[in-house]
Amino acid sequence: MRFASAACAALALAAACNVPAARGAAASTEPFPTKPVRLIVPFSPGGTNDILARMVATHLTETLGKQVIVDNRGGAEGIIGTEMAVKAVPDGHTLIILSAAYVMNPAVRKMPYDATKDLDIIAKVATSATVLCVGPSLPVNSLKEMLAAAKSKPGQITMGTSGGFQHFATALFRSLTGTDLNIVVYKGTFPAMLEVIGGQLHANILPIVPSLPHLRSGKMKGLGMGTLKRSALLPELATLDELGVKGYDAANTYTMAVTAKTSPAITKRLYTLITDYMRLPDTEKKLTAMGAEVDIKTGEEMRKIIPAEIEKWMKVAIAAGMPREQ
Repeated sequence: MRFASAACAALALAAACNVPAARGAAASTEPFPTKPVRLIVPFSPGGTNDILARMVATHLTETLGKQVIVDNRGGAEGIIGTEMAVKAVPDGHTLIILSAAYVMNPAVRKMPYDATKDLDIIAKVATSATVLCVGPSLPVNSLKEMLAAAKSKPGQITMGTSGGFQHFATALFRSLTGTDLNIVVYKGTFPAMLEVIGGQLHANILPIVPSLPHLRSGKMKGLGMGTLKRSALLPELATLDELGVKGYDAANTYTMAVTAKTSPAITKRLYTLITDYMRLPDTEKKLTAMGAEVDIKTGEEMRKIIPAEIEKWMKVAIAAGMPREQ
């Protein structure tokens, strides 16, 4: 009788989550969640990852009936928090929100986990736009003019980065345009942006939200969006891809995941709850205000995208001569 009860419970859970009964029955025979859920943000509080995670956590708390607690575990470009998620018990009670750093880190760091295997992706949920900005010390009005200036003065056009994602985005731009740009590393995005506005730096690839007031005031000029789609916040500005830098895509991404080998039934349930929330008009409105947009990809789609992105950024790192941890 005990065996029959367990089998029935598994079949019921699989049916409720709209997944094949055999998969759900093999992996999960208990209700979910049975305790508070932890949502790891592998970065400091205050960024888009953190804000989006708190939005999702509030929604899941309401729909799951258990508290979903945001746990900021910053350090090593997201590796410390991600390793915690990788090592968690695979019961669905530990979630993580990943950024583009997840696929960039393997290019330059010795990883304590396999980014293609050690997490199960629930869904990619959003992307965030970047924009190529120039300041008053580079008097150009278009991407074409900037590239002409860079090629006529090799090594003299300076671009600032804050390391990490921004460094990769700048290296990709330099590689695809074939220009000898002088990349200067700062301790943060904001100091680098102020240097562009003040004329100490020529250009920067910036997140759209902090740059937007300065673009509208004329303190900086936007020469092209750094994503494959135009931004709803700046729809008149063409993408770098449209302007001839073919294939340029340096969007930050936001992806929800759980520890590998979590029950497919639980993962499917989380996918439905999270993606339904992301598609709500109010959610889309909040994301637009943060310079992001809903961009949903399934776990199956991400299993193909992640290895391709890792390979892309490895090529960028090699071309840029970025040192790699041994």
